[in-house]
Amino acid sequence: MQSSNQLQDMLHSINRKSYPAYKSLKGAYQFKKYVLSIEHVQGDPFASPSHVSVKISHREAGFPAEYYKDKLTRITLADYLTRRFEQQVNRYTFRAKGSGKSGLISVTRCGQEVLERTACEITDQGIIARFFVGFPANGRTINAGELEKIFFEFLPVCVEKAFVYRNLSGKDLENTIFLAEDQAYIREELKKRSLVAFVNDGAILPRESGISSKPMKGSVTFSSPESLRVTMALPHKGKITGMGIPKGITLIVGGGYHGKSTLLNALELGVYNHIQGDGREYVITDSTAQKLRSEDGRFVKDVDISLFINDLPNKKDTTCFSTEDASGSTSQAAGIVEGIESGSKAFLLDEDTSATNFMVRDAFMQQVISREKEPITPFLERVRDLYKKEGISTILVAGSSGAFFHIADTVIQMDNYMPVDITEKVRELCRDYPLNENMAAGFKAPQSHRIMSKNMPLIGSKKAYYGHSKAQDKPERLKVKVHGRDGFSIGKQEVDLRYVEQLIDSEQTGALGALLKYAVEKLIDGKRTLPEIVELLCSKLEKEGLSFLSEGYTSCGYAVPRRQEVYACFNRYRRP
Repeated sequence: MQSSNQLQDMLHSINRKSYPAYKSLKGAYQFKKYVLSIEHVQGDPFASPSHVSVKISHREAGFPAEYYKDKLTRITLADYLTRRFEQQVNRYTFRAKGSGKSGLISVTRCGQEVLERTACEITDQGIIARFFVGFPANGRTINAGELEKIFFEFLPVCVEKAFVYRNLSGKDLENTIFLAEDQAYIREELKKRSLVAFVNDGAILPRESGISSKPMKGSVTFSSPESLRVTMALPHKGKITGMGIPKGITLIVGGGYHGKSTLLNALELGVYNHIQGDGREYVITDSTAQKLRSEDGRFVKDVDISLFINDLPNKKDTTCFSTEDASGSTSQAAGIVEGIESGSKAFLLDEDTSATNFMVRDAFMQQVISREKEPITPFLERVRDLYKKEGISTILVAGSSGAFFHIADTVIQMDNYMPVDITEKVRELCRDYPLNENMAAGFKAPQSHRIMSKNMPLIGSKKAYYGHSKAQDKPERLKVKVHGRDGFSIGKQEVDLRYVEQLIDSEQTGALGALLKYAVEKLIDGKRTLPEIVELLCSKLEKEGLSFLSEGYTSCGYAVPRRQEVYACFNRYRRP
């Protein structure tokens, strides 16, 4: 390891040289309170910025040990510090001048949810912060003086104000850690009390706009109905009341614009912890809950959809079904089966984004089109067995069909954003409108032995480009390009994740791309099943974090996705 003085000397020596001379700076440098590491240097001032990290020891940082005693507190502390670091860095970005990305200092921008990210990591040794710096140049000539400003004037101030405990609000940080521990407590209480979700009294569910996840100002605060109200004694906040949604089948109904989908959106994001001030801090959902919808045109590979679809006119086998272009009903059936495979214990559905013919067939339609002529077994006829035999609860938003009333355990009406428990009222009405008893045949859990195989020729191989073998068909390095939150390309293939609605950050998408790349290059061998591969990856994620994906260094810009989203990504990867 070199000293900061040596870095300064090196900067002076390469000043006004051509841009590639910056690559000589790669390495670690000891500053007064931290170690600065230059991990990767950009090729020119217009390319993606350079990767830089700062390591500060626990002794220098001075945070109380109880704030990083376990995984929960470490992730929470890292998230808090990332937000602080971003605030500081924003004051200095582009203050160093030059062409292209010269002077850029970029740190992960966190949303309302708390995620485990590579941007900041708390280890046993200390704190590692990763970020991007645009190394300054005039044209393609090095401007070392401006980079010296960044490393020796701007960065020390940012590190001091963001990562040293005495310079932070101790009370604010304490409240942040306490909130995370309270959220974890509620998650455990859900299991003990046989609840799927909890929404606290006083929660603010509506969001500012369709493009902002911040709470809406002046909106109605949530108040739970008496019949569903539960009280929890949190370790830090103390007693808190709210609506507990029990396991089973829950129906959310109400008129248009009364808050049905707003409640469902809050529940689907309740799988994540939220920051103080979000309004949904104590909206907690079963961590395995999965939002499902129809996806016209999606890829399906070797999925047993026979639970919902059978006896196709073309005699195609639905116990191992594949299609390049699934219909709405087929895609939704595949999504449910894949959700079972991923270990989800709660399904969240909105009538608006579901395939109508998949969800329900009314009595009139059953009279017109007999069951023998309809390959689709509607979700209505399977939802009870999903709960009884697989332990999977369902929360469904409905606004047009009353068929689900008959099988619902709990019915919540949203009235001007306020929930009303109308379960008993609905049961009385159901006696006057009996359901057609012609229900589906016996329930059989879907079976999965899906083998993941590589594309042939290998994606990115010389054979793929030239049509013949070169260099013994050794594969070239797969390239992953992330397209925001909505998906990524790997080699020549696109992976579309637009309808994976609980994927909430582009850094999660980036991590999914890296995980798939790792699997294609190192795990997919034509023998391992898809669940085996995903479980291997999730086990490594749990033990090592995202560092096992690093190729020489861990890059900033990744966030850990849930197991459900890993499955969703792999299921949408088109393969032979």
